Amino acid sequence: MPRHYAIFVDNQSQIEQLAFQIQKGIPEEYFGDLSSKKGAIFSNTEIERFIWEEEQHDLRELATKRPQPLRSLSSGERKKALLEHVLGQNLDFLVLVNPFDNLDVAFQKELRKSLHTISESVKLIQLLNRAEDILSDTNLLLAFSKGEFLPLENTEALKSLTKKDNSNALGDIPPPLHENNSILEEKLVEFKNVTVSYDQRCILKKINWTIRKNEFWQLIGPNGSGKTTLLTLMTGDNHKGYGQDLTLFGRKKGSGESVWDIKEHIGYFTPSMIDQFRGYHKVIHMIVSGLHDSVGLYQEPTDAELRLAMSWLHVIQLEHKKNVQFRELSNGEKRLVMLSRAMIKHPPLLILDEPTAGLDDKNAAFFVDLVNRIAKQSTSTLVFVSHRVEKNLDPMSVLELIPSVNGSSGITKKP
Repeated sequence: MPRHYAIFVDNQSQIEQLAFQIQKGIPEEYFGDLSSKKGAIFSNTEIERFIWEEEQHDLRELATKRPQPLRSLSSGERKKALLEHVLGQNLDFLVLVNPFDNLDVAFQKELRKSLHTISESVKLIQLLNRAEDILSDTNLLLAFSKGEFLPLENTEALKSLTKKDNSNALGDIPPPLHENNSILEEKLVEFKNVTVSYDQRCILKKINWTIRKNEFWQLIGPNGSGKTTLLTLMTGDNHKGYGQDLTLFGRKKGSGESVWDIKEHIGYFTPSMIDQFRGYHKVIHMIVSGLHDSVGLYQEPTDAELRLAMSWLHVIQLEHKKNVQFRELSNGEKRLVMLSRAMIKHPPLLILDEPTAGLDDKNAAFFVDLVNRIAKQSTSTLVFVSHRVEKNLDPMSVLELIPSVNGSSGITKKP
């Protein structure tokens, strides 16, 4: 049986770059034997590569059994397609990059079972940010930090390495430059018996959900249950909202409002947004740009705007990186900057879509602490979407989407 690795990678390291090096047999001390063998990478970056090939060259390697485009699939369905593809490749080894991110509990179990089955003949090298994700077939446990590998004796040594540092207490959430009194209604969003179908397939069925001021919601549900569809209805990006009993910020959908009328009341963050900011933007300017809803900053910031951005940098403990280019930050630092950017105006509604996917344990804990503090110290209403159960996340209420052959229904419950 092959020897299997689990490598904990902190957010200061480039996990995807490490995966490519390992595929080439680097470093030779651990992976030299791989250079002459057939291997593949299982990661979100690989999925994005297949999406690009499909859209640019009409190559549908991952979607041969599915009529719809790969981009239209949920994150879990995309990973299922990639898994089917790699399992048919007769591999010698497989490099797994955070394989359980964005997956519901059922598919996590299915994926673990599939990986256990192939572990009899395929060498598994798992790169992960979360200690809880380690595969049971692991023979050798390593940590990777600052360009070096560190052997670990057991999972307890890993837990000690990833333990949260409670000395980094967060400061108070900075107030906005100007109070936002644009929304007078108590109800920000109201769904009444909203049903959505695509190609005669019902996705959401009779959803009833009211989101009020100063609430903190968590939205959960398995892959493909319609969470993304629900979010796009809230942000005005989904034309299926027309003709529905859907009220957004006091206005009935279809009453003459534009998408931008809706978006001016919303702060939104999902990790894929980071790819939009590939230019050269200073960290402090990234946060200020949230005041102008722009990708980067294209006007001279005022002294008041810079002071406010510095207050946010103090909260997320990145004051010393105010003039660093955003693209040079670690994965965890980028998430904190993007959250600050989304919150700097204190929007009536803040939507966080899988914001902790890909974060290591320390960064995820810090991010969750910051989200809880925003919920308690601001007037913004929060909607937090996640498959992973984040320890210490403190929502007031949960909307769970329950899928069925007739479409997903919604159940409201306490955490």
